Amino acid sequence: MTHKLWTKNFTIITLGTVVSMLGNAIAGFALAVLVLELTDSSFAFALYLILNNLPRLLVPMIAGTFLDKFSRVKVVYTLDFLSALVYVFIFFGLKLDFLTYGSFLVLAVIIGLMDSIYSVAYDSLYPNLISKGNFSKAYSISSMIYPLAAFMTPVAAFAHKTIGLEALFIFNAAAFFVAAIFETFLNVDETHLQTAVKISKFKDFKKEYKSGLKYMYMEKGIFTVAVFFFFNNLFQTSATQTLEMPFFKNNALLGYTLFTFVSSANVLGRFIGGFIHYKHSFKAEHKFNIAMIVYIIICFTNGFMLFMPFALMLVLSFITGILSVTSFNIRISSTQAYVPNEMRGRFNGTFQMMSTMGVILGQLIWGMLGESFDARYLILIGNGITLALTFLVIYRNRESVKPIYNSAI
Repeated sequence: MTHKLWTKNFTIITLGTVVSMLGNAIAGFALAVLVLELTDSSFAFALYLILNNLPRLLVPMIAGTFLDKFSRVKVVYTLDFLSALVYVFIFFGLKLDFLTYGSFLVLAVIIGLMDSIYSVAYDSLYPNLISKGNFSKAYSISSMIYPLAAFMTPVAAFAHKTIGLEALFIFNAAAFFVAAIFETFLNVDETHLQTAVKISKFKDFKKEYKSGLKYMYMEKGIFTVAVFFFFNNLFQTSATQTLEMPFFKNNALLGYTLFTFVSSANVLGRFIGGFIHYKHSFKAEHKFNIAMIVYIIICFTNGFMLFMPFALMLVLSFITGILSVTSFNIRISSTQAYVPNEMRGRFNGTFQMMSTMGVILGQLIWGMLGESFDARYLILIGNGITLALTFLVIYRNRESVKPIYNSAI
């Protein structure tokens, strides 16, 4: 019998996430606008983005090791309180006019550092708040929050024109503060602390860090999924993210406005996909096959989208959004349920590091190739490589991946 999903802890974390994500979407837009307006330089803006992403590449594996030894609840609400303080500082910095470009570079690193630790702590804590039999539904709800937050960017753009950027940072500070207050009421039995090994020396950290890497390597199914999504980000995700917007910009018949329509179609697809998965769950024995079908179809919808008339671009982007949520839901709910609680921080840290590395390497590769070659064919090639890897990595190791994906959760 399925247990009740809306437990007190799950309700608290969901409300907190909604509030903080809405605020964060607005602040992310506001910071980008500030840096661009302050420098009027694409290189300076790129440097800001790189420094913001750098901690996400280096920190998760280290953070994951410590988060298997300390209270994840305390880390989550402490970081939300600190985030509130950071955005209050930015508000007063703008009001008193003492922030410089150098200040924003430092803030980019600080925000990236906090976000990278928070994401590992949150991903490792979240499964402990889900009642038995509701993993798929819970992650469906989670997948709907991110598209909802994406719709706040136009709101932020409107606020920028009417009330100014300073107010956006106060809104974000308030959002993080409210989220942190919610999270202090979490009452979770953090069972991983009962078996946690105290880390007092570098030797202790090194031992625990290595044990996390050994676990991933020895668990062939988990390792296969992590390797596949590294390659997925390297060849498919980064190609699309890097080349799609410049293609619209440089095409006289398209432009930025139509790009936002295509992006919104994808976001809408993700939101509707999350709602569908909340209402209807897949049978456990079918999930691996469904995941394979989804991986294959996305390679075609994503790969051929830019060759289509604009109306078909909208349709394919919408379909890709729905399928992306299906991929996300099956992968994250299955792996988080499969990995032992006491190892979850190290797994999430390693997985995020590999995923981020794939994105960053891909952005460099596709960005350079995009200077000389047609973006449409590059995206098609990236998706073609991903299609081949779907069979070479996932399907070839199906006997190891199936027990994870097809588990009853």
